[in-house]
Amino acid sequence: MSKINELSATKVSELIKNHEITVEEAVLDSYSAIDAKDKEINAFVHMEKEKALEEAKSIQEKIDKGEITSPLAGVPIAVKDNMCIVNEPATCCSNILKGYKSTYTATAVDKVKDSGMVVVGKTNMDEFAMGSTTETSCFGPCKNPVNTDRVPGGSSGGSCAAVAAGEVKLALGSDTGGSIRQPSGYCGVVGIKPTYGTVSRSGLIAYGSSLDQIGPIANDVTDCVKLLEVISGKDNKDSTSILRQDYDFSKYLTEDVKGLKIGIPADYLSEGLDKDVYDKVMEVKDILTDKGAVVEEFNLGLSEYIIPAYYIIACAEASSNLERFDGVKYGYRTPDYEELHEMYKKSRSEGFGSEVKRRIMLGSFVLSSGYYDAYYIKALKTKALLKKAYDDAFSKYDCILSPVAPTTAPEIGKSLQDPLKMYLSDIYTVSVNLCYLPGICVPAGLASDNMPVGVQFIGNTFREDNIIKAAYALEKARKGE
Repeated sequence: MSKINELSATKVSELIKNHEITVEEAVLDSYSAIDAKDKEINAFVHMEKEKALEEAKSIQEKIDKGEITSPLAGVPIAVKDNMCIVNEPATCCSNILKGYKSTYTATAVDKVKDSGMVVVGKTNMDEFAMGSTTETSCFGPCKNPVNTDRVPGGSSGGSCAAVAAGEVKLALGSDTGGSIRQPSGYCGVVGIKPTYGTVSRSGLIAYGSSLDQIGPIANDVTDCVKLLEVISGKDNKDSTSILRQDYDFSKYLTEDVKGLKIGIPADYLSEGLDKDVYDKVMEVKDILTDKGAVVEEFNLGLSEYIIPAYYIIACAEASSNLERFDGVKYGYRTPDYEELHEMYKKSRSEGFGSEVKRRIMLGSFVLSSGYYDAYYIKALKTKALLKKAYDDAFSKYDCILSPVAPTTAPEIGKSLQDPLKMYLSDIYTVSVNLCYLPGICVPAGLASDNMPVGVQFIGNTFREDNIIKAAYALEKARKGE
């Protein structure tokens, strides 16, 4: 194990600036870890090592000249395969985009590069971000580095697994219904889904446009927050991005949570929640209470409607967003067809996987003329009711504490046998996306099966401050600092 591997991202950058190590050494250390571990884990689907090493030398020069001063300058980072990087593959881990290379770079990735980080590769994911296990990828399933018989979660499973395995210090993921937070919990790392609009979606290949949000993944809260600062900001290329008054999230890295009011939805602690996960949530409650926070249970309500509303809205948006993949302009085109409609039909049938097809068909169904009012409009009304329930909760509490998933990471192969059960694993995460809220997953220890358990803190819109404080205080308390 190398010296670099044991350090935080901010510490690695500090050593680079102090000329104790070079950017190239940090990047080579990352590739060494990937070479040693990734054949088993399958976290990476594309790498351009020569290009990354060239960038490392260029960044080193800029750091030496004082042109780059970011607290993460020189640190290797991984990027989920649904974010564009110019002249590099962006497949969303789908056969329909195999061979496609991006013509531009996502704004979040540009910000990462401008701050001096080096992208070492693209990570595995559920096809088009549709899944909770990273098993629907056309490159094969990713495995949880804690126990390779288990899934890493999804859809950002490759990014979380890469960080958990020590292949990289940092990674970018996207969160549509928990796709950063749930795999972070399964892999024992930290992941943030920021308030909708905080990070530009330009260059993120869309699944559900009103739900998708890019966010950071790291081994600790400090690194995760520093990366969030880098990628945040208004972007004229994304009309849904928002100009915030303050992007200095680091000032909330404080253990002082005295008087912080934290609510736990009692309906999240009932049927279906594994006892080990329940016990960890209660442990977190005790830790934060000891630090002076006021933690109590309350009734959020509407729990039984969260999953149906989310999947109706997400699938409706997906059916529209994925309409463009038809074999005409880019991506896979079937070699065997006689006329246009047959080409459309065969290209999409052969290019998309079964889970993507299932969600496109569901989305097309709920948007059809006979069912639009019965399903889609009702889902939007439910979303409005859920937002009101959160507004009421945040009138009493600074943030909300909840599980990230009902269980620890399931075994590979089991979730896909029952898609409905896989959908229900998102019960605690999807409402955050529906209501445009920020959430952070932070490790809470190991369950009896020696798998990580994560908890999440949910904040009101644009109130990342409270969830960062709670997460940082918990992390420090668990590390005994």
